[in-house]
Amino acid sequence: MSLVIQHLSPQRPALALPVLCLLPLLAQAEPIALQPMVVSATHTERAMRDAPASVSVITHEELAKRPVQDLQEALRGTESLQFNGIGFDRRGISVRGMPSEHTLVLVDGKRISTSSGAIAHSDFDLGWVPVEAIERIEVVRGPMSSLYGSEALGGVVNIITRKATDNWKGSGIIDGGVREDGLGGQSHQVGAYLGGPLVPGVLGLTLNGETRRQQETPDFDNERLSELEGRNANSGSATLSWTPDEAQRIDLTYGAGRERRWRNTETGGTNSAYYESADVIEREQWSLGHSGDWQWGSTQVRAYRNRLDRDNARSDGQAPSDPQRLTDSVVDGHLSVPLFDRHLVTLGGEWRKEELEDSSVNAAGDESALHRALFLQDEIAFNPDWSLTLGSRFDKHEAFGWEASPRVYLLHHYSDALTFRAGIGRGYKAPSLKQLSPEYAAVGGGGRFTIYGNPELKPETNTSYELGADYQGAGWSLTGMLFQNDVHDLIQTICVSRCGIRGAEVRNYENLEKARIRGLELGGGIDLPANFHWSLNYTYLDARNLTAGQRLGDRSRHMANSVLKWAPTPGFDAQLRTEYVGSQLAYSSNVAYALPAYSLWHLELSRKLSDNLTLRGGVENIGDERLADQNENFAYTEPGRTYHVGLVATF
Repeated sequence: MSLVIQHLSPQRPALALPVLCLLPLLAQAEPIALQPMVVSATHTERAMRDAPASVSVITHEELAKRPVQDLQEALRGTESLQFNGIGFDRRGISVRGMPSEHTLVLVDGKRISTSSGAIAHSDFDLGWVPVEAIERIEVVRGPMSSLYGSEALGGVVNIITRKATDNWKGSGIIDGGVREDGLGGQSHQVGAYLGGPLVPGVLGLTLNGETRRQQETPDFDNERLSELEGRNANSGSATLSWTPDEAQRIDLTYGAGRERRWRNTETGGTNSAYYESADVIEREQWSLGHSGDWQWGSTQVRAYRNRLDRDNARSDGQAPSDPQRLTDSVVDGHLSVPLFDRHLVTLGGEWRKEELEDSSVNAAGDESALHRALFLQDEIAFNPDWSLTLGSRFDKHEAFGWEASPRVYLLHHYSDALTFRAGIGRGYKAPSLKQLSPEYAAVGGGGRFTIYGNPELKPETNTSYELGADYQGAGWSLTGMLFQNDVHDLIQTICVSRCGIRGAEVRNYENLEKARIRGLELGGGIDLPANFHWSLNYTYLDARNLTAGQRLGDRSRHMANSVLKWAPTPGFDAQLRTEYVGSQLAYSSNVAYALPAYSLWHLELSRKLSDNLTLRGGVENIGDERLADQNENFAYTEPGRTYHVGLVATF
């Protein structure tokens, strides 16, 4: 299945009021029985149609059909996701109009270092896992603080990695891309996965690695500046899995990566100077976990540590940014016990120490915070057609004390084809260490302004409501979802003095009292004659700053994704993907300006040369859409028309 076909499958929540009136009439149509399994919505494995949340899944097979170098590219086409600019032409992942800082990224359910609160313009959370190591990606839309705590205010992206099996299996990919205009941006990627038993039935080994490079792209109007930065990355990991008996599994994992980014830029001002700025990002993670599947229930206990280092260097005598290190040390666990035939009760806890080494955070150059949490969840199955999930997490933050994050989700299978869903959840996000520090001061915007910390900040909170239904017929599907986020104390940077004066502008972190983000998700798919399948999703978003009475910036009102897939023979398939991003507002020095809508078209072809070897190729951004030609105020750039070709091998 293609990326969007999977997303539009009726196992996921959805609702459109006009559709609801028709769905009961369709309930007798033949359903499709195949059900993906997900774990991110409850900590327990469930079929996606039974998941008490809005969940999308992207599989390894879908990723293998197109060029993917990081998580942002892997998620393109997912409903209600927008990839907005965070500076330096980098992109963040926004779920249902929530800021990208409110999207929590996990690897096998484990946190990775959340760098955006400590490093300006950071998208460094998106490159931890080589693409060949990914089994699937689960995207949960809506607050999941009831399970995962702070940072899960908007949603969760959980990368599930491939595990060792009873037989040795492996895969590899070689891919290259070149821009038509010859302005740079050439890329190559080599990745591999290998997993199997060292001692059959007892000890398994999983290895993966990747190297990738993308050349810097000069600006079309000024070749001394970079339109897109260059990237050179190497990463890999190894996992030993010990199964002492049928009930237990112990996993020891070590992963590391090194990435270099470089871009040509200028100082600005009357005596502007050009120079190259280069970042080196080093990542490291180790983890030790035990899981048990007992007669009375299941358990999981883990200890893991993430570290991210960032060092900056600049040419031509320009002063670099000071180095930064983020470290998260975590111990967590949970147990799930079935009770009284109807209940599956999960009890868990987490201890986490967050550390930041950065000369700008305070005079000492380091800061830390201790997080402790307990959570309780009850999955109640009244009968095969009705289920109710109740849960809450209780987090204790050093600065704010206890925060509760409850969630209620009701699910009803009207028939094998039709499912209704309704949920309410609350999430919170504590301000970052820098945002809270009274000593924090940093120059931003390429020297345009200085931003200061604010110890009076409050945690951001979000109460989310969703009501939906999904339907799967014979050869077609229809989905829809209404949702609303009521956000309080949203943290934004506000100009407080000398607004618009380059180098003198002063900004503070401030809480925005009230914001409301409501919307509608629609989707569908249909089998067409001649082995075609067409699927699409559409999101309408109404994001309002209720305090100021104006639209929130950097959020498109209309977004749509479409995939037309053709598979005339078992050995050949093609897909034409379309991304539509509607018009939006952006703000500079508290002044709003409009950005126009645009569309991207991509073509991917795949041909099996043998049972184990597949040739793929295609064209990305067929129309060579250049956002700067439409409006120079876009905070990001889409790569120009790019041709790519690659080989995928499996055994």
